[in-house]
Amino acid sequence: MTRILGIDPGSQRTGVGIIDVDEAGRATHVHNGALVLLGEGDFAARLKRLLVGLAEVIERWRPEEVAIEQVFMARNPDSALKLGQARGAALSAVVLRDLPVHEYAAREVKLAVVGKGGADKAQVQHMVGIMLNLHGKLQADAADALAIAITHAHVRATARRLGVGTRQAWSRK
Repeated sequence: MTRILGIDPGSQRTGVGIIDVDEAGRATHVHNGALVLLGEGDFAARLKRLLVGLAEVIERWRPEEVAIEQVFMARNPDSALKLGQARGAALSAVVLRDLPVHEYAAREVKLAVVGKGGADKAQVQHMVGIMLNLHGKLQADAADALAIAITHAHVRATARRLGVGTRQAWSRK
């Protein structure tokens, strides 16, 4: 059994989702939630809250691998910079604990979970609920984090079957 932490980084809320994956690649839900960063003062205080919050999640749930969403280019440069800084804080929390990190683009996650790279958030939430047998509506950031963890679980199972690395298993080149 392998425990995977999925992270959907954000400068206002960062989604976290944890699943356990067995040798056959079947995923079971462990934990999900969102670290709410608003109300923490200035932006530097929000980044500290993110770093400390993820450290607490890692300490409590003890994941063995981490999957995180790659930054996409936003229309607003200021938003893109803040998202990049939040992602950097999240990565710092992970690498300080020597956890392996796997990165996936939003389109890759949507393709893996819904079957369409252009799927909307509601479709992702719905499929995550079905795949993990969860009832009720999932918080959007937490659902995205679980979707990232599920994507990594699928990629690592494929890589294991093919006898290649995870990046090679997902690459179309």
